[in-house]
Amino acid sequence: MAGSVVSLKSSIPPAEAPTRTVDLTALDFSNCPVRDMLNQIGGKWSTLLIEALSQRPYRFGELRRMIPDISQRMLTQSLRELQRDGYIEREVFPTKPPSVEYRMTDLGRALYQPLSQLLNWAEANHAAVKAARERYDRDNG
Repeated sequence: MAGSVVSLKSSIPPAEAPTRTVDLTALDFSNCPVRDMLNQIGGKWSTLLIEALSQRPYRFGELRRMIPDISQRMLTQSLRELQRDGYIEREVFPTKPPSVEYRMTDLGRALYQPLSQLLNWAEANHAAVKAARERYDRDNG
């Protein structure tokens, strides 16, 4: 039924009122800190890498095996971007061949605290979002 209101069941209770009040009309969208930061951490691979590195440091090959559908090029690029933003650091060990290990920085750990809440929310609500998409597509397709 197009236009009908459907209640979506969630395993998480409704959130409290937002703690942020932002006047969107006063924002400089060409230099928005939220867009800038979320653009990076919202990438296809960044969240998975941050999740993995929140547990412990990993070598490049270990990360590659943990996320089998990421290409070596994309893994390298994603790690460089996370390093550039200060969320992770890279240490090269003087072995032959050299080995490289990646670990979270203090900034990365600070990011992971709220990000983990979003990840938990996504896992708990994934089925409800998929059901909403299916209803929307069925009713509006």
